[in-house]
Amino acid sequence: MLQMLHPDLPRFVAFGEALTDLIRTGPGRWRSACGGSPWNVAAAMSTLGQLSAFGGAISADIFGAEIWRASQEANLDMRFIQQLPRPPLLAVVHELDPPQYFFIGQDSADLHFRPEGLPMGWTRALRWAHFGSLGMVRQPLAGRLLALAQALKAEGRMISYDPNFRSPPMDASYDDTLEQMCRLADVIKVSDDDLRGLFRLPDYHSGLAQIAAWNPSAWLLLTRGAEGATLFHGVDECSGRPPQVEVVDTVGAGDAALAGLLDSLMRDIGAPAEQHLRWALAAGAAACNAPGFAPPRPALVAALADAVEIVAT
Repeated sequence: MLQMLHPDLPRFVAFGEALTDLIRTGPGRWRSACGGSPWNVAAAMSTLGQLSAFGGAISADIFGAEIWRASQEANLDMRFIQQLPRPPLLAVVHELDPPQYFFIGQDSADLHFRPEGLPMGWTRALRWAHFGSLGMVRQPLAGRLLALAQALKAEGRMISYDPNFRSPPMDASYDDTLEQMCRLADVIKVSDDDLRGLFRLPDYHSGLAQIAAWNPSAWLLLTRGAEGATLFHGVDECSGRPPQVEVVDTVGAGDAALAGLLDSLMRDIGAPAEQHLRWALAAGAAACNAPGFAPPRPALVAALADAVEIVAT
């Protein structure tokens, strides 16, 4: 019997892919880890204290079983994960510095996710829905998720979007989806590298300006790794540098930063932009103190938030 980890329907759901990273650690040596940007965001939101779910499909083999177990450990609402007798989605990371990878996922389980199979009445409890990454570019899943995002927005739900640029899937054929999702979203998170890849330009500022023109009222979080981040909202602009931490692994730091921003907005959307940015940068830094993706713990995030350096813009 399926164990219900909590009786209430989630207020936050991240839609897209959960996958397995196969990481080459040396000649003939590999390790595996559960991942996928939307899954990371869902797990981070749960760890930060939100009723959270990952909405997606996973395989019924050993890779899917590990994602299922990790999702239970993250206290995600398991009613939103569909386990199907299809192949797994794998990310093969064969070089770490700089990262080089490719994906294996022909007709994989993630592509067969069906939103109509979610619990009855789930949209009434929902406050925020998150979309992005490979789920928004791989068909037929991408079309279903775009339609779902549009429907949820029409119902008055808040939408967040992180394109999470990946090459080669996100080429010129992705441009229309990118624009539609940017116009739709209430929160948009991009890195400087994302912008260079998405807009195929060496200067990320052009892509940033285009997104701001598409949706000038959105919360727009620009991350720049160790250099910090800037949060834009209307005419407001706030920049900061992350607190100093011992960096063990930066995997998923951007996903954790987005979760920190969303968590802060869900708790007090009227708070100053500086407060939201502090929580985002602290959450991103907190995810760097353990190997692999480490969802940020609220106590650590709170301790690091005061150490975020807000800089003049």
